[in-house]
Amino acid sequence: MRAVDTNVLVRLITRDDPQQVAAADVFVSKGAWVSVLAIAEAIWVLESVYDFDEPRQVKVIEMLLNHKDLTFQDADMVAAALVTFRAKPALGFSDCLMVELARKSGHLPLSTFDRSLGKVAGAQKL
Repeated sequence: MRAVDTNVLVRLITRDDPQQVAAADVFVSKGAWVSVLAIAEAIWVLESVYDFDEPRQVKVIEMLLNHKDLTFQDADMVAAALVTFRAKPALGFSDCLMVELARKSGHLPLSTFDRSLGKVAGAQKL
């Protein structure tokens, strides 16, 4: 299966460049794989460049996870990170994803200096 990068995901969501949106739609319609790095980067871009707030980020992640033509690397892990992000949106999606990556890999606790992240199950504040 072919993969997509951050820019393709951002075009699918923002629909802000008609030519690139059309190309992304055609490419994805044949099925596409999304890495956890691409979704993490896409959410970061949407927050920092497009000013998407946390509720809107949650909707985007849900939409992408349920997209009929997208297959996610470790979709269960992305969904688990989304659960934590919904409960604690101030953490940021990438922090929630890091905890789930560590959990899936069997490398808990995830050590952090972040007080809020340190309160998440599977994380430990140093």
